[in-house]
Order: sequence, then structure tokens, then C-alpha cells
Amino acid sequence: MRPSATGENLIAFRLVLSAPPFFISAFMPLIEERVAAAHAGENPKVLCRMRSGWAVIGDVQFLRGYCLLLSDPVVPDLNALTEEKRLTFLSDMAIIGDVLLSVTQASRINYEILGNSEPELHAHIFPRYAEEPEEKRRMPVWFYDWKNAPRFSPEEHGELFFRLRSALEEATTVHRDEIALRRHKVQ
Repeated sequence: MRPSATGENLIAFRLVLSAPPFFISAFMPLIEERVAAAHAGENPKVLCRMRSGWAVIGDVQFLRGYCLLLSDPVVPDLNALTEEKRLTFLSDMAIIGDVLLSVTQASRINYEILGNSEPELHAHIFPRYAEEPEEKRRMPVWFYDWKNAPRFSPEEHGELFFRLRSALEEATTVHRDEIALRRHKVQ
């Protein structure tokens, strides 16, 4: 049975999110901290384990469904990966985008890999919507007011969270099965 945004699952989800922030540390960089929390089962924003890292829902939801892909293992940037691992990371990023298009009915997906503020590899995956305000729709997402943006909450975003989680688990399973089938055909 898949988790839903109602009943016991939502109550447990609220309890996890109301707990103190995971691994608060002045010594561990943010992405490394979030990946460590994911490994420990203490990152409440984890949607799915991907081949290259962790799909997580964004702390803020000014664009419904904003997600990130956190590299695991944590590396400084895309260039620190081998060619095969780069392709895997980028493929996982696109899978998250495909799921966002399907689940949110966004009109397009914006992908960004920066690393200037948090110098560990992570990708921002932004669904963009036709109904965004005209002055924002054609601009980069950084023009939104991040400081006053709606924070992720299970009450407001729980159903979306579980729909994304379910769709990502299905998409990654199908993708892994296709890769295994291709490898089997080659042998």
C-alpha cells in the first residue's frame, strides 16, 4: 500500500517535521548535512533515493513542487564526477523533471546547478506555470521573494509530497528495469 497524505502517515509526517532540525551543525556544509540526514532516515523532505543521490522537496514552495537533487556521495561540483556518474546525475535530474511535469501539470521545468552559496553538487528543479505573474514568469526564479515564500508544510503540501514520492518511486523502478533489460540484451 502506498503512503497517502491522510490518516496515520500525515500525522507521522507532521511529527517528523515538527522535530528539531536534523543534524544542526556549524561545521557540516548544508548539502552534506542533508545527505547525512537522509542516510540516517532523519531528513523529512526526502522524496526518493535516486541512483546519483536524493530527491528532496524544497524548503520553500513559491513554485508548487520545487525539488532538489542532492548528490550522494557529496562532491564539490559536476566536474568532480566521472563521465558515467555525471550522466547518471543529469539523467536523475531529468527524471525528477519528468515526474514534476506529470504530477503538477507545469508548463515547463527549469534546471539549475549553481554551487556558489552551497559548494556541494546539487540541482534545483523548478516547475514553471503559465499562471505565474507575468513579471515573474519570464524571469529566473531568483526574482521571487525567497525570504517570504511559503515554507513547505505537510498541511499545505503533504498530498503533493506523497504524489511526487509515489511517482518518483515508480519512475526510478521503471528506469532501473529498462537499464537491466538493456544490459541483459547486450550479454
